[in-house]
Amino acid sequence: SAAVTSMRRPDLSMVVPTYNERDRLAELTDALFTAADAAGLDLELIVVDDNSPDGTGQLADELAKTRRMQVVHRSGKLGLGTAVVAGFGVALADVVGVMDADFSHPPALVPKMMAVFRATDADVLVASRYIPGGSTPNWPLKRRLLSRVGCLLASGLSPIRDAASGFFLIRRDIAEGVVIKAGGFKICIELIVRGRPGRLVEIPYQFDDRELGESKMSLREAAGYLVQLKDLYVLRFRNRDRPRPVYYQQLTHRDVERIVQYGA
Repeated sequence: SAAVTSMRRPDLSMVVPTYNERDRLAELTDALFTAADAAGLDLELIVVDDNSPDGTGQLADELAKTRRMQVVHRSGKLGLGTAVVAGFGVALADVVGVMDADFSHPPALVPKMMAVFRATDADVLVASRYIPGGSTPNWPLKRRLLSRVGCLLASGLSPIRDAASGFFLIRRDIAEGVVIKAGGFKICIELIVRGRPGRLVEIPYQFDDRELGESKMSLREAAGYLVQLKDLYVLRFRNRDRPRPVYYQQLTHRDVERIVQYGA
């Protein structure tokens, strides 16, 4: 029953920041809970809505009446990074994650990510477009180049190949200890550098482009990302006298399926 479920701590709290995502939110919620239930994963969904004029927040409130969900309402567009932090702040599970609301991140992968997270004893697990098996079909060349350059610029900060990924899981205690400086930009690399996790795991996935709406990348975003990287490199340089041993593991689709099936 719902009462029993609500007393038990969820296995995973997934944060979905939203702004004008009303068209897909119910479908995404269904897909996520269906995949979680099939895998025996006790999921909590946290929608963080930035006062969407299309009524996304009100729809989320309706969905939360019948699902294990929390809805965080914010006064306006305050940035993706701070939305994620706000979601982490109310999460009940020991493992928290982030994904987009627009189906560019496949909901069916979430329980598999959690299975791999547990089996590898990861601190952070990143779903990656840029390791073997990962892909970005239908992206125009310009967008592909920009994204690759963005990840290349971050390569001195972490072994993660897709540092700009918005689809990842992290231990909540690591995330909670981090003060985010870059409110609107790439939060994954920020958490990795500032939280200094020890075990990083990367698994491949196919990024399916937004079918509805437009991409949110802009010149302002790109400029903010460069400032963010500069700050993180300065921080890394300052911390060079206390290096953190990092264990990095890159898995294939086959590895993921083996873990899902056999647990190792």
